[in-house]
Amino acid sequence: METLLKARTVLFDETGGPDVLRLAELDIGEPGAGQVRVRIDAIGLNRGEALLRAGSYYYDAVLPDSRLGNEAAGVIEAVGSGVTGFDIGDTVSIVAKPTDEGMSAHGVYADRVLVGANRLLHRPAHIDAITGAAVWTSAFTAYGALVEIGRVRAGDTVVVTAASSGVGMAALQIARYLGATPIAVTRTGKKADRLRNAGAEHVIAGDNGDVAERIRALTDGTGARIIFDGVAGPGLPDLARAVAPDGIFLVYGSLDTRTTPLPMWWPINVYGYAVFHVYADTERACRAETFIGNGLRDGALTPVIDRTFDLTEIVEAHRYLESNEQAGKIVVTVQH
Repeated sequence: METLLKARTVLFDETGGPDVLRLAELDIGEPGAGQVRVRIDAIGLNRGEALLRAGSYYYDAVLPDSRLGNEAAGVIEAVGSGVTGFDIGDTVSIVAKPTDEGMSAHGVYADRVLVGANRLLHRPAHIDAITGAAVWTSAFTAYGALVEIGRVRAGDTVVVTAASSGVGMAALQIARYLGATPIAVTRTGKKADRLRNAGAEHVIAGDNGDVAERIRALTDGTGARIIFDGVAGPGLPDLARAVAPDGIFLVYGSLDTRTTPLPMWWPINVYGYAVFHVYADTERACRAETFIGNGLRDGALTPVIDRTFDLTEIVEAHRYLESNEQAGKIVVTVQH
């Protein structure tokens, strides 16, 4: 009698704090049409996963037995029918795709998963599993906003709020890579050195005076052509005073969950951005992969890993994710 392969999988049965997460062993079979089975070696954590677990994401978890997670890296163990371009033994990264039914059904917090081959990117030998699990969501998000929408060019001033997040760090590196001047905005000054190491030309601490005035001072009163904002909330119109005329205020996150008023009657562009803008268009996705791949090879784009946890420590990893103490990416590794 054939023994079914088991997968250690993170599940939750109710929304709430990190303690609702549990590890379970689930049967995992062979991949179906268009699918592959991947042995997971590393998982990248993202803020949206904590929001889904807590019940405050833009869609609801399907309970009980909801899964979690969007990005990971590993090795293909089995290939289903109709899959081309991927073979057993290939090292890959798993990314989110806009056609997914959500993390509850397709989460990758596990030591093995079945995923659609359309979610895979080849991971070359110079990209290890931790890097492969940490780079893509953050870099895709920052690339799409700054390059595809913002059209950042050499000489621009780019302000990045929530700069110590994985996306923030990627945005600083991409702005620097393009020849722009990155300004990091963070809550306190204690992460300033790490932000400068990540590429920030200037660091502004939100608890140390008027952020908009300090941006205007650093730009000789002109303001920044682009502000890339992961906070939103009622402070947005004040920060928008630091956007140069005809500049662009790109909002990609809402760490401040309060109502966000728009800055009305000002000569700036306000754009609500989501990473699926990149994934949804094949040509954009190809440009993003090429840009990020080149940056990784050049050493200009390197995900900043703040801390790693083992899969068995997923509750502690989520506690740390919500602590706002990290500077860069949190990665969960998997022992086999």
